[in-house]
Amino acid sequence: MQRYFVHSNQIEDQTITITGEDVHHIARVMRMNVEDRLLCSLSDTRQTALCQIAEITNDMVVAHIVEWISAEVELPVRVTIANGLPKGDKLELVIQKGTELGAEMFIPFNAARSIVKWDEKKGQKKVERWNKIAKEAAEQSHRSFLPEVTAPLSFAELLKKSGNYDYKLVAYEESAKKGERSAFAQALQNMNAGESVLMLFGPEGGLSEKEIDKLTEQGFILCALGPRILRTETAPLYALSAMSYHFELMN
Repeated sequence: MQRYFVHSNQIEDQTITITGEDVHHIARVMRMNVEDRLLCSLSDTRQTALCQIAEITNDMVVAHIVEWISAEVELPVRVTIANGLPKGDKLELVIQKGTELGAEMFIPFNAARSIVKWDEKKGQKKVERWNKIAKEAAEQSHRSFLPEVTAPLSFAELLKKSGNYDYKLVAYEESAKKGERSAFAQALQNMNAGESVLMLFGPEGGLSEKEIDKLTEQGFILCALGPRILRTETAPLYALSAMSYHFELMN
């Protein structure tokens, strides 16, 4: 059944009014009609309602709530992925697949070795595209929460923002090269449901020693993700998969 994201302010008297691009998708792409059913997820409250369409116009779809559905589909820990800006469409892959795997937020940042230079003039459209990718992936994977993708931050801004998290981890390839036992598994063992995690990954060239020093000063834990060196677009998906296995399949 098709799922759409709405906000609490779109609900009145057990009726949900859907607007924007979703109206076209419902009427033209899915070719739904009055009395057809769909799912509406409230990202701000993480609730999902089974709804029946009552009216379709050019500007809106009105649907009556049939019942609220109780299903826990979100990762027990709230994971933010911070990625050094990579080349090409690699970040789009991380956002799409990372959303399917349960990430709550994505924060691109300008790393010392980022080849891509952020264009402020074109930036807003790119951020909108990233968030659209996250929305479509969240709907497809039946998430109850819609992840946010922020505009890129500077490294200093990211360090400042990191103080809001319970756990701060950084994937560091030098730890893997040395064959060190990863602190990642131990960190997962220590985490509790509901806690927040910031997981940081460098761009193609990795993080500089200066950046690593600043991260450790801010309390980041250096983590090897196994004995192999993972690409910048692979490492976040590995980490999210490991978290899902630990919290959702092992328990």
